[in-house]
Amino acid sequence: MTPRLVLAFVALIGFSSAEAQTRAVPESRAQVTLSYAPVVKKAQPSVVNVYASRTERRVSNPLFDDPVFRQFFGGQGGRGQTSRSLGSGVIVDGSGLVITNHHVIEGMTTVKVALADRREFDAEIVLRDPRTDLAVLKLNNGGVAFPAMELGDSDALEVGDIVLAIGNPFGVGQTVTQGIVSALARTQVGITDYGFFIQTDAAINPGNSGGGLVDMDGRLVGLNSAIYSRSGGSIGIGFAIPVNMVKIVVAAAKGGVRQVRRPWLGANLQAVSKEIAESLGMDRPVGALISEVVPSSPAAQAGLQRGDVITRVDGAEVDDPESFGYRMGVRQIGGTLRVGVLRRGKAVELDVKLLAAPETPPREEMLLAGRSPFSGATIVNLSPATMEELSVEGVKDGVIIADIEQNSSASAVGLKKGDVILAVNDQKIDRTADLRTVTANRQAYWKLTVARGGQVFTTVLGG
Repeated sequence: MTPRLVLAFVALIGFSSAEAQTRAVPESRAQVTLSYAPVVKKAQPSVVNVYASRTERRVSNPLFDDPVFRQFFGGQGGRGQTSRSLGSGVIVDGSGLVITNHHVIEGMTTVKVALADRREFDAEIVLRDPRTDLAVLKLNNGGVAFPAMELGDSDALEVGDIVLAIGNPFGVGQTVTQGIVSALARTQVGITDYGFFIQTDAAINPGNSGGGLVDMDGRLVGLNSAIYSRSGGSIGIGFAIPVNMVKIVVAAAKGGVRQVRRPWLGANLQAVSKEIAESLGMDRPVGALISEVVPSSPAAQAGLQRGDVITRVDGAEVDDPESFGYRMGVRQIGGTLRVGVLRRGKAVELDVKLLAAPETPPREEMLLAGRSPFSGATIVNLSPATMEELSVEGVKDGVIIADIEQNSSASAVGLKKGDVILAVNDQKIDRTADLRTVTANRQAYWKLTVARGGQVFTTVLGG
C-alpha cells in the first residue's frame, strides 16, 4: 500500500500516590532518565479531547445532469447525514482558550471539549486559520479557571531532543507517547500553506490531531498535526506545527480578531534547482529565488530584485520558499525583517517592512442568491489581501469565492472556497458586481470559466 499523510493525530508510567507527592519537574537530564511522569503530570491536565459534529441535508440539483460539470466539480446529491470529528487540543490560556487543528473542526457546527479530569464544556470556534491548519476554541466556562500549558520556543529545539506527544488516539482516551525530535524544518509535507514542521518518532495516531508535543520542561513546543503512514497508524513519522506559529494565532484570538493577518512580501518565490544553483555560481541548491516583484510592495520598497536568492532571514538560514514563508509568517505586522540575499554572486542584506497586503480594489463582499450555480457563494474582489487570505496564486483577473453556504447550489455542484471566477457566458468578470449582474436572471445555459489550483476549466451547463 502506498504511504500517505494521515490528518488526524506514551507507554504510561505508573507510580504510587506516595511517589507522586514527592516528584517534581526534573531539573537535569540525569533525572529525566528515571521517569517522564513528572513532565506528564505537569502537562497532561492542559491537553483536552475535542468532539465536533454537524448534521446536514444534501439536496439534488439539476446542474448534476451535466456529466462534465459533475466530473470536474465532484459534487454529489444525497440524503441527510451527520458528520463527526474527533481530535485533541491544548489549553493555552486560563480563560479557556484551546488551540487545535483546523481540520478537526472544519465544517463543524457543534463543538464540545472534555478535560483530562472528565469535565465537559461546550466550545465556540473563535478563530479559524486554515492556512496553518490551526483553530482557536473558547470554552463556555462560567468564570472557571483552566490549567493552561506554558508555551515554549520551537526555534530552540534541536534534533535529538526528547519530546512527549499527548492526545487521544483512536478515541481510546488520553495517552502519552515518548520519542525524539527526528528532524526540523520539514517543508515538503504539503499540509498547510506554511509548511515548516517538526518531525518526531513519538507514536501519534488518528485522534492525536491538535494534541501537544511537549518538551522536558512540560512546555508546548508543537501541535501534532499529521502522520506519514501506510496503514493509517503510526510508523514513527509524525509532524507537528511549531509552537512559534501557534503563538501568532493565539495572539490574534486574544486580540479579538476573526482572521489572522500576516506580513506580505509582494514577490513570487520559487525553489532553487541544481541547474539554477550552478548558473548562479552557488555551491548547493538552497534558498528562495525571486521570480517576480510586485510594484510598490514591501519587497520592491526594500530593493529586492528579480533573480535575487533569499538565503537568510534575521540570521536564520532559508532552505526554500516554504521556510521563508514560515519565517515571515511568524512575525507580527509592524517593524522590519532583515533579509540576506545573493545577488549576482554577492551577499546583500536588506530591510523589508512588515506590512499587511493591501485591499486594492476593495473586496466588495456579497452573497449571491437566485437560480444559478453560484447561489450560496460569497464572493470578493481579487486583491493582494484576498489572494493572501484565500491562498490564491497565478491569477490577475476575476473574483474569488470566499465562502460557500452548506446545502446551497454552489455547495451542491462542488464549487470551492478559493475558486476564481474568470467568466460567465463569455462575459469577463472583473468585479463582484459583474458576477451579480450576470447571475441575476435565469439563463438558457451557464458557461463557466473557473481557475483552481493553477488550472483553468470551462464547462457548459443547462439552464
